[in-house]
Amino acid sequence: MAAPVSAASSTTHSAAKKRSHAAHSAKPAAKSAAKSTAKAAHHKTVAVKSHRKTAVKHAAVAAAVAAPAVATAGDMAGLHAKRDPLALRSNAALVMDQNTGQILFEKNASVALPIASLTKLMTAMVVLEARQNMDEILQVTDDDVDRERFSASRLRVGSQLSRANMLHIALMSSENRAASALGRHYPGGLPAFVAAMNAKARTLGMSDTRYVDPTGLSSNNVASARDLAKLVNAAYHFPTIREYSTDDHYQVDPGKRPIQYTTSNRLVLNPNWKIGLQKTGYINEAGRCLVMQATIESRPVIMVFLDSKGKDSRIADASRIRKWLEASKFPMLTQVSAKQG
Repeated sequence: MAAPVSAASSTTHSAAKKRSHAAHSAKPAAKSAAKSTAKAAHHKTVAVKSHRKTAVKHAAVAAAVAAPAVATAGDMAGLHAKRDPLALRSNAALVMDQNTGQILFEKNASVALPIASLTKLMTAMVVLEARQNMDEILQVTDDDVDRERFSASRLRVGSQLSRANMLHIALMSSENRAASALGRHYPGGLPAFVAAMNAKARTLGMSDTRYVDPTGLSSNNVASARDLAKLVNAAYHFPTIREYSTDDHYQVDPGKRPIQYTTSNRLVLNPNWKIGLQKTGYINEAGRCLVMQATIESRPVIMVFLDSKGKDSRIADASRIRKWLEASKFPMLTQVSAKQG
């Protein structure tokens, strides 16, 4: 920068003019240098942030790899020690010919286990048997918020939907707040609804079953694979449950903007499967669960898979069962009983 000019200076006008020109010439150079410095600093900052993001990402991956798998109720009961000829990843399973009631395959089928959102099949039956107005508008309240597992929901507090739409997304996409709202709006409220669920289970002969909520978020909702086969068979007689549970996409408008829901079971999207009813479920204690009614080799079959390991393992188990049934033409149970080992 040029030195400031003193009032007492004896500098000539020409010299002052030269200094002024020099000062103006220096400003662009200084700005250019400042920009270069800032740019370099920016690149350095971006590089540091990038390294930090990479480091955080690597740390997260390492933590996920190092974290031990959560032990399910089936694992703690030692069910994982039982092997079966089809090498299923499910700790418990049952396959039944729906026409005859013949058990075609079973593995730990009499053990009561947490059933997660498979619960919603019973929720649907209780709602439909109550013959409440399906067009009545129900509102999601703070009471429907999951404070046990803090699970996410796309229905905000204050959302309003018809009873039919609540049931639709509860069955198709396992929307927990919808299932909770259905239970709350039952005559007598949630306690009466849960009592009706357990009474219906007794009527169906589900002796290993117990319900404490309409969503399945509680691990105290338990049933055996044998009981769930009875539940699926009973639920199949409700056209609404068949329709809603096997829908692949559905849009609702809870108030502020429409929400598009999709099925929780990708087998529904597979044209090679003829699925008449289905429901998925998952919480840590239950593992991955799946029940289905499907037509295989022109025969209706009920499949139950509980406590499966891995995100897609229940789907893979269903595919193994289907291939086996197609190849063996529905063999007797004695050919496939799970063996201890």
